[in-house]
Amino acid sequence: MTGSAGEPRATALVRDLLERGESVATAESLTGGLVCAALTDVPGASGAVRGSVVAYATPVKEQVLGVGDGVLTGPGTVSQECAEAMALGGARVLHADWCVSTTGVAGPGPSEGAPAGTVHVAVAHREQVVGHRVFSLHGDRDHIRRATVSVALDLLQGCLTRGVSGGEGTVEAAGAATASASAPGPARVDAAAPGTTDAKGEEG
Repeated sequence: MTGSAGEPRATALVRDLLERGESVATAESLTGGLVCAALTDVPGASGAVRGSVVAYATPVKEQVLGVGDGVLTGPGTVSQECAEAMALGGARVLHADWCVSTTGVAGPGPSEGAPAGTVHVAVAHREQVVGHRVFSLHGDRDHIRRATVSVALDLLQGCLTRGVSGGEGTVEAAGAATASASAPGPARVDAAAPGTTDAKGEEG
């Protein structure tokens, strides 16, 4: 995932945040801190990155990030409502200007009625949700988790630069096909050739 002139997306994000004097946090489930790790790999990131809440278990989503019981027992953890509540909670708990959240099914099988690879990403700016996308990713757990990092950084960059939830351009996962971010309906990123399995899924 790259920014302008081939600049790595995480580097572009940290640079833009530092120039704006703003901070960012992550609230992660299926990615388990990988989005924050990508940002903190950038030299100087300490001036912009507040930290991360890895809310892998449902009680952590509720008790730490403040995801409401109505969301958890209604739409569930694999939903737009959960992703948006996580982003708002992360911004609040970590006192960040921006927060990007990830939640979904890393696989290998379905969870909460959603197939493996169903991923929701949301961005909050202080007390307002400013972006959400849902993706259908394909591949093994590692591919799905890494592709989620790419689309999360892309959505965050789009919200920073355009103030919209995605905008024009492409969403790209390393070694994968690209999908138009402006196409109607859920974007689709093929992280690897889809496989079959009878194993249970694992939501995050």
